Amino acid sequence: MVELLHRGHNKDGFDCSKELLNNYLRNQAGQDVKRKLSACYVLAYGETKSVIGYYTLSNYGIPISSFSTQIRKRLPGTYTTIPTTLLGRLAIDKSRHGEGLGKILLIDALKRSWENSQIVASYAVVVDPLDEEAKSFYLHYGFTELPDSGKMFIPMRTLDELFTI
Repeated sequence: MVELLHRGHNKDGFDCSKELLNNYLRNQAGQDVKRKLSACYVLAYGETKSVIGYYTLSNYGIPISSFSTQIRKRLPGTYTTIPTTLLGRLAIDKSRHGEGLGKILLIDALKRSWENSQIVASYAVVVDPLDEEAKSFYLHYGFTELPDSGKMFIPMRTLDELFTI
């Protein structure tokens, strides 16, 4: 079950093979949650609530100039920044790679983002892939690259199609 990070979760043994993501979970995620800088959702198992995967969500803004001309034509020119949701981090413990947990966490993150966009407007979910492996993962699930930024996004309009029944 995916749930908000809390003190009862065991983060110590988490290792996704990317030290930046390991250190974030172990040393900063709890503080970011307390400060309302991000929401950290974890997938944990067992009596010890050992974390085997996590992702973070926060509000974000993308300069309208970051979008392609084709997309900018559909957005109001009065906006200099477009409201979005940042999927800041997503990681799975290396002992669980290949089990489809990344897909499960991504779908959970996208669904939460879409649900939240019904309350607080958000044009898209944005990611900033750490490396080519992450970029390939997001491309596989329909994210589009933002020109000249390295960031990627998936519009809420696309998520409407996935989550509206």
